[in-house]
Order: sequence, then structure tokens, then C-alpha cells
Amino acid sequence: MFKNFKITMLSLRTRIFLSMIVLIIMASIILASISIIQFKNEARVYHQERLEDKENEVKEHINYVLSTTTYPLTPTNLPLIFKDKIHELAQIHAIEINIYTLDGKLLKSSKESFSVDQVALPIPKYILKLVRSSIEKRFVDIKTIDGLKNRSSYSQIKDDKFKPLGILHLPYVEDDGFYEKELNGFLIRLAQVYSFMLIVAFGLAYFLSTYITKSLKTISDKLSETSLDQKNEKIRVEASSKEINLLIKSYNAMVDELEISAVKLAQSEREEAWREMAKQVAHEIKNPLTPMRLTVQSFQRKFEPNDPEIKQKMKDYSETLIQQIDTMSSVASAFSNFASMPAQQNETLNVIEVVELALDIFNEDYLVFEKETEEIIAEIDRTQLIRIITNLVKNAIQAISDQQETKSIVVQVKKMENKVLISVQDNGIGIKEEDLNRIFEPKFTTKNSGMGLGLSIIKNIIENYKGNITFETQYGQGTIFRVSLPILNT
Repeated sequence: MFKNFKITMLSLRTRIFLSMIVLIIMASIILASISIIQFKNEARVYHQERLEDKENEVKEHINYVLSTTTYPLTPTNLPLIFKDKIHELAQIHAIEINIYTLDGKLLKSSKESFSVDQVALPIPKYILKLVRSSIEKRFVDIKTIDGLKNRSSYSQIKDDKFKPLGILHLPYVEDDGFYEKELNGFLIRLAQVYSFMLIVAFGLAYFLSTYITKSLKTISDKLSETSLDQKNEKIRVEASSKEINLLIKSYNAMVDELEISAVKLAQSEREEAWREMAKQVAHEIKNPLTPMRLTVQSFQRKFEPNDPEIKQKMKDYSETLIQQIDTMSSVASAFSNFASMPAQQNETLNVIEVVELALDIFNEDYLVFEKETEEIIAEIDRTQLIRIITNLVKNAIQAISDQQETKSIVVQVKKMENKVLISVQDNGIGIKEEDLNRIFEPKFTTKNSGMGLGLSIIKNIIENYKGNITFETQYGQGTIFRVSLPILNT
């Protein structure tokens, strides 16, 4: 932990330095983004108001023409009324003017190329509907054509009695050249200012980060040298910061406590090592005694002198007892080395046959063995394989309550590629969520009895074979343990 403190100090200086740089960059990005949005909003409002002003001016002029004409104010007379006037209006207001009938057909246009063009496209029906339904009898259609935004204003032309005569169409192309020029100029000036500020910030950030962490450098150097297995020196530094002085005082007090704790820890570790070894040996010796006892009880219950297969049964029982005795013997000879206890004595055997033999000592009628084949040849230590099976099955039996109506334990063995897969599934109580990460810890158990070393030891055995053990559980429904062991002779 102390050795990493120096790295933490360097990381702190880097974070301070980078934080200031990032703040400046973020400020420039935010300001630039706000400016771009503001310019775009101003341009949009400008074009909207400019089109409205143009439309109002044109309509005032049109109303004047209608009030001074000698022609009757009817829709059919609009081309005659504006025959020459429409070009004059377009030149005065510098905008294209089109006059349509109320049903959307073009009557007159300020374009020099046509007067009343019968093939000109009419106003779309949805626009006519929007114009009629709006309160102002007006609608602005906005479209983007060839990258340019086009606004088209449609409004009704009315006589002096407010009776609709036609529809005035004013097309307007937005020219953002001025705003884009202003925006580009502003962004260039902003980039120049922030480039200068960034250079200044680099120097300022480096100075501040060095100044802030300078007083902590001496402490970090001393902390990086601190270790539990040596005599540590106290820090003799008087800092200007109250917080740093408090840190130094806490460290010096910790050094005093470390010296006292180191002596106690050494003694405690020796005592704990002996106690742990005694527990492990007792558990490993006790573990084979249970199947041995079950074997003898089974023999007593099923013994029949006149059974024609009595000799074979005697041989099976004897082999089971001998195997468990061999297991205790191997524990006694290898208990001093827990990591490899007991040492592997590999032999070529039929895994199916050994598993069946290991399960034969259990009398539970709800124990089911499933196999995909009659033979899986592998090079594995017989006693260690039996230990794995008996431990997992015994745990499964203990996980099922006596009051449980339906009981089930399924042991399955199969071969997949160059591995032997063994699973033990029960429908017992399952494992609580808070215990999931502690299942393989030494001395951890969810049972009222036992020392909690069984799963830890068989996990050690499996990992020594370069295998693995996993489990899935659902509290209240059951657990399945899966063991994967490599077939060493393939």
C-alpha cells in the first residue's frame, strides 16, 4: 500500500494538471457551441422577420393597387389588374411575386419568362388547407433545396370587404453569408484567445500541481519505504499545512503500532498455523471415517450368509474400506504440505467404475448416477477422485432437509473432448447470496457441524490437476457443482 503511495502522488499531480487543461478546453468548446447556436438563432429570427416585413410591404402596395384600379375586384380580373404592376412591385421590393387563384393555379408572376403559365405547378393542397384554416390566413413553408433554406410565404389577397380574391406567394431564399462570415471571424478570434490561454494554463497548471504536491513528496518517499517486516523510521518533517501535519502524526503513531503488532502477529501466526494444521488433519482423517462407517453399517444390514454373491460383495466392501484407509494414510503422510495434500499418485483407471464404487457406500435411495458411457479411461489419482466424489455427495445429502418431501441427488459423469466432466446436483436448501463468494474459503461452512475445509481441499486438489470447479445455486431450490478434470493420458 505504501509503495503505491508515490505513484498516487504522481497521479494526483497529473490529475491536477490535466483538470485545469480540461476545464479550459471545455470552457472554450462550450463558449464556441453557445456562440454558434446564438448566431444560428439570430439568423433564423432575422430571415423570419425579414420575410414578414417584405410580405407586409408587398400586401400594403397590393391593397393600394386594388383600391385604385378601375377593374371590378374579382378573382378573374387579377391578371388584368396586375398585368404591369406586378413587375413594378417586384422591382420596388426586390422579391419575386406570384399570384394564384384560391384553388392554387398560377395567375400572374413577376418572372419575365411567363405571364400566366398553364403548366406551372399549382400550390399543393395541404398548403391551401393550412392557409384557409389559419387565423391569419397565412402559412410559411420551409424547405431545404441544394443546401439552401427556402421560405415560401402564402397569404390571401382580399378586397375592401375582406373577401378572398387570390393567394399571394412570396418565395425567399435565406442568405447566411453575412452571418457565416461574422461567425467564422468570431471563432478565429476565439481560437486565438484560447490558444494563448491554453499556453498560459499549461505553465500555471504545472506550477500549481508541483506546488500542491511538493509538501507531500517527502511523506510519499517515506511511506514507500514502509514495510511490516522491518523497523520503520518516523517522519521528521514540519509542514505548513495543518492537514499534512495531521497525516505525519498519524503515520508516526502507526509506526509505533506496527512495531507492537509485528511481535504479536508473528506469535499469532505460529499458533494459528499449528491450529489450522491440526484442524485440516483432523478433518481429512475424519472425512474417510464417515464412508467407512456407512460401509460397515450397510454390510451389517445387507449381510446374508446364503447369498450366492456374498464373496463379490465382501470383496467390494473390503475394497471400499481399503480405499478409505489408503486415503487416511495418504493424509497422514502428506499433511505437512496443504497445497499438495495428499500427493498425486496417478494411475490409469476407469473413471465411471471408480465413481460408482465411491457412490456405493451411500444408502440414500434418492441418489441417482447417470453416465453416457460405461468407460472413460483417464490417468488420475484414485483416492483423490474418490475424495472429490464423496465430499460433494455428502455435502449434497446434508443440504437436503429431513422434512423435505421430495429428495433428489443426481451424479453425472461424461467426457467432453479431453476432459472428464462430473456434476453433483441436489434439490436441497441452496446457498444464500451473501455466502456465494465464500464457499471455497477455508473454515467457512453453512452447516452446524464441520470445520469448513472440505470444499477448500477438493478445490485445491482439482486445481493441482489444472482443472476447475464451479457451482450454480438458487436458494430454496438446490445447487449443482461441476468439476472439470483433464484426462492426462490423452
